Amino acid sequence: MNDTPPTTILLTEAFHERYRDRVLATASEVGLALEPVLLADDGSVASADLERVELAHFSRDRYVAGGQPFFSALERAPQLRWLHVFHAGMNGRFYAQLLERGVLLSNSAGSHAEPIAQTAIGALIWLARGFPDWQQAQRERRWARVEAPNEPRDLRNQTIVIVGAGSIGTHLARLAGALGLHVVGVRRSPGRPGESFDEVRAPADLRDLLPRADWLALACPLTDETRGMIDADALARLPRHARLINVARGPIIIEAALIEALKSGSIAGAYLDVFDEEPLSQDSELWTLPQVILTPHNSAVSSGNDDRATAMFLDNLGRWQRGESLTNQVTVVD
Repeated sequence: MNDTPPTTILLTEAFHERYRDRVLATASEVGLALEPVLLADDGSVASADLERVELAHFSRDRYVAGGQPFFSALERAPQLRWLHVFHAGMNGRFYAQLLERGVLLSNSAGSHAEPIAQTAIGALIWLARGFPDWQQAQRERRWARVEAPNEPRDLRNQTIVIVGAGSIGTHLARLAGALGLHVVGVRRSPGRPGESFDEVRAPADLRDLLPRADWLALACPLTDETRGMIDADALARLPRHARLINVARGPIIIEAALIEALKSGSIAGAYLDVFDEEPLSQDSELWTLPQVILTPHNSAVSSGNDDRATAMFLDNLGRWQRGESLTNQVTVVD
């Protein structure tokens, strides 16, 4: 008879209701006796249960409802050994404090990459084919055919420079390549066989690449190195017909410089999912600039995200039980 007590894991009621069978089946497969401790929909959980919690999974349902009750519960879980989160970014003092306590951290980076890349490529096609003008003509009930010499340029053989060649950048490169674009990835590591990048260049080469870019796509993390990277000088190096895509973080771009570049026509347009201030101020000129598409930091939205993030968590559950390295383990937070 095995007298070893089960391993307790903090889950939300909503996550447990949806994924209970998959979680328990995975635990059984790896030989882990698992006891869920549930955070109620109102954010409550018994203190006595928190005393025993060793593992935790922060799921999207609690993020939507407000994460503070979950994080407050973890602060009262002295036996916590590992936290997995459904999202990618893990910045802030709370996560740093968990690391200081010796808690393992892992995230679901990459689970949202494909829909983000699809949204970005959709915006690229929308801008490249002139849909903003057609949409405006539709609103005004104008039969506005596009004729020479104003027809859009073929996408084939245009160049897209993708800054950040992680999961999002890799998916974006594959889709852009399928459209016939020449794809340049900017990252520290060299290219690898089977990737969709036609070139891979170092971050130090970015300024020299900008004059070649018909499209500049940002899919990199926000770091001290990338903060403010796209400033007035960088924008001035782009061709006047170039367009910018940002599905990374707002502060990577100097927003005032971008607004000026768009107003002056020194670049032709932009798709922006992220901003310095979120929600975007009602007073921002970005709302009304022509040839600009805005989405409310929502490019990742997709019904399949929860399943992908959960699959990553379950894979890591097996790794944790076997004493293996965790996928997407986070060792440093800003």
